[in-house]
Amino acid sequence: MDTNDLKHLLTAIKDGNLDINEGLKRLSELPFEDAGIAMIDHHRALRQGVPEVILGEAKSADQIATIVKRMLLHGDNVLVTRISAEKAEVLSKNHSNGEYDPTAKTFTLQQKPHEDLGRGKILIICAGTSDLPVAKEAAVTARMFNNQVEELVDVGVAGIHRLLAHTDVLREASVIIVVAGMEGALPSVVGGLVDVPVIAVPTSVGYGAAFGGVAALLGMLNSCAGGVTVVNIDNGFGAAFAATRINRKKSS
Repeated sequence: MDTNDLKHLLTAIKDGNLDINEGLKRLSELPFEDAGIAMIDHHRALRQGVPEVILGEAKSADQIATIVKRMLLHGDNVLVTRISAEKAEVLSKNHSNGEYDPTAKTFTLQQKPHEDLGRGKILIICAGTSDLPVAKEAAVTARMFNNQVEELVDVGVAGIHRLLAHTDVLREASVIIVVAGMEGALPSVVGGLVDVPVIAVPTSVGYGAAFGGVAALLGMLNSCAGGVTVVNIDNGFGAAFAATRINRKKSS
């Protein structure tokens, strides 16, 4: 249940279109639900503006299916991150309207239509094709969180002219997520070109001395460009969540 759902519920009670006891029953189910294998936070959309997201990496297919089923009963849109193709196939058998993105490793089920809640567009820039899984996770998440999203792929510093050819796209964005591995230089370049928040995402892409993304992480933390914020290694989801909060219009 999100803010709009709660307003409709309270209005229905106020106008006499919904029995008070039925309204109390629905409200009593709001905070969380004990599903046995998880405490599902149905209150999260009211607090944070987006429903709970399922991290699928260490969960079994059955555990994910149970949580998805309970969330769907509450009318929520569902986003599962870091889910394997095998686990997604189990979900797809029960939810034919679900969508699995093999690059992002996300499974989505949308019950509520997309509603643009942002002040503008979130631009997601990917340094190289090898960084695409993290960039795609950010893109899927940002779209599920009701943002307009544009993607710019394979424009790393090894060929900086590829980025500079899209300066108009950079200037149109309200928030920019920059995903890069290796030495992680791209966010500094982007940060020096724009006047909007830049969220840097280091990836674990790179040879030995990249140390699984630590080199990119440290490079981004030491960015000489002001206004660059850094999330954890390979955390496309976290970057999209932060960008959503920056981009979200104030509710009236």
